[in-house]
This record gives sequence, structure tokens and C-alpha cells, in this order.
Amino acid sequence: MKIPFELLLVLGLFPFAPSLGVAQVKCDSQLPTFRFQEKGISGKIQSVGSDTMNSLMLLWGARFKEGYPSVRFEIDGAGSSKAIPALIAGADFGPTSRPLKETEVRDFESRYEYAPTLVPTCMDLVAILVHRDNPIEKLALQDLDAIFSSTRVTGGRRSITQWGQLGVHGSFEAAPISMFGRNAASGTYGFFKERVLGNGDFKDTVSEQPGATSVVQAVGTLKYAIGYGGVGHRTESVRVVPLSRDENSLPYLPTYEHVLNDEYPLSRFLYIAINLDPKQKRLDPLRREFIKFILSRDGQEIVADEGYFPIDSGRAMKILSDLGIESEKRNDKATSE
Repeated sequence: MKIPFELLLVLGLFPFAPSLGVAQVKCDSQLPTFRFQEKGISGKIQSVGSDTMNSLMLLWGARFKEGYPSVRFEIDGAGSSKAIPALIAGADFGPTSRPLKETEVRDFESRYEYAPTLVPTCMDLVAILVHRDNPIEKLALQDLDAIFSSTRVTGGRRSITQWGQLGVHGSFEAAPISMFGRNAASGTYGFFKERVLGNGDFKDTVSEQPGATSVVQAVGTLKYAIGYGGVGHRTESVRVVPLSRDENSLPYLPTYEHVLNDEYPLSRFLYIAINLDPKQKRLDPLRREFIKFILSRDGQEIVADEGYFPIDSGRAMKILSDLGIESEKRNDKATSE
């Protein structure tokens, strides 16, 4: 879905996912503070890719434009599968909520004779969402396979079609499960298909939605529905279900602590793909400055505010170094602590 960025910027209309039951993560105090250059930066940034990252790209762009008003943004959250074709065609950034496929890398290499560069920007957790009135206490990956998949590659012993099969009683017991997910253009779709279904097939009855917001809206409206999506998109109309790796493991909510301890099973990096010639290893000033902003304390605070998980200063410094970008000094406050 293409967003009229300038209109959103003027009206202040940005997607925002409130934190529901999960404490907001604080940024690493050692992340550098971003400093706008006095001479300024100008030009156009075209970004085509992940719908999951659309709100982040919009908010990063709005904050960046405050310091560099001459910069113009064109942001299109068409899905992760659109990132590499757009990059081949000349886009500046290709946000993707999954690693690149071999076919995507080959397509890019056939045009430029080198691979695209993936820049990690933050972390996201794919959450399992049910209606807020649904009392289910936990789910295992095998349960999800049995609910969503027709092939049940990862261990679902039988197809699960009713909530009663998962031990939910009352009005839910005999109710059929309505399933909502993303379409094939989405990186979240590919991530879920690989991690949960073992690259098996989705049931034909899974309703594919064009965006994460559509999944949340459907699940929040239909009492007997279930869906999956980035945790940053949850709203008060849905509830996040604790998830375990298997039936014998403890279930965990999608929180930063459980990611660091490798306990929550559906975590991932959110990337931006860029065209960077390894022989030159030199980004133009506009792309260099925007990436530096994203990986600064200022950029990562936006990540935390949106319900995603910021990266630490050590990783940020390594990413910048690998890209040949000199970072700002550490946060002044942090330095004095």
C-alpha cells in the first residue's frame, strides 16, 4: 500500500501500535545521538518493501525531514517481495521483514554482478493474535501447524478446526476457527511459512490479508478468529497468546527479555536492503546519513515507541563500520554516567 508521505507528515497521521501488557524496551544508553549537519542534506529517498516496516519508515522519514526539510520521501509498503525488484529498478531502500531469498539475490546479481547488502535495523517478534475475549492460555508451534497448515510438516498430528480441540470451553468449544494471515508478497507470510509450517502448505481456508493492520482488524472483530503478525501492530481489540516451541516447553509472551534468552520462538530482524558496490563501499551522503540516523539513539527510540525492539550499541557500531560509515560520538549523557 503506497502512502502519501507528505500528507501524513502534515496531518500527523501515522500508524501507532500501543504497548499492551508488554513493557516498552529502553534503548541502549551507549547508542550515539544523531546530529544534523549545519549544511544540510537534500534529495529524494525512495523506499519500496515491507508492510510491517511501513510505520517505521514513515516515522524515521518524518523525524529525518525535521532536520533536513529539503529531503523528499516516497514510501511504498507493498510487501517484502517487492523490495529487491524495486532496488534493481533504482529505489534507494528495500525494507524487508525476512532474509533475502536465493532467487532475489540471483536476480540482483544478474543486474549488478554483486549481491545486495542487508542492513539490520531492529528486531520484531511475530505474535499469535486472538480476539480479546478468547480465554486460550497458550499454544505450541505444533498447534499452529495443525491450525494453519494442510500438510502439517512440523508435527501437527491432526487438523485443528474448532477451539474445543485446544481445550477452550464455553461458547468457544464448538466454534470453528477463522484464520487470518498475510499474502505471499509479505515477508511475515514467508517467515511464518518457514518457521511454523516447515515450508508446508497453508490451508485454503486461511484468509490472506494485504497488510498487518488488516489481520489485527479482522481478529479483533471476529470473536472466533486467530491470526499472526508483527507484535508492533497489536491493538486493544486483540490478545497476544503465549507461545512454546513444543508441547513440553514453557510458553512465553513476545517480549524483549524472552528474545534475549532465546525463549520466544518467533523472533526476527527487520532489514533494509541497499545497493552497495563492495569495490567502492561508499554510500552517497543522503543514504549514508539516513542509515546513520536509523541506527542512532534517536532512530532506535522510534523503534521502541512503535513496539519493536531496538538493537544494541555494539551491533549498531559494527553495522555502521561494515558499511564504511563513521558514527557520531556516544550519547553525551551516557558518556558522563
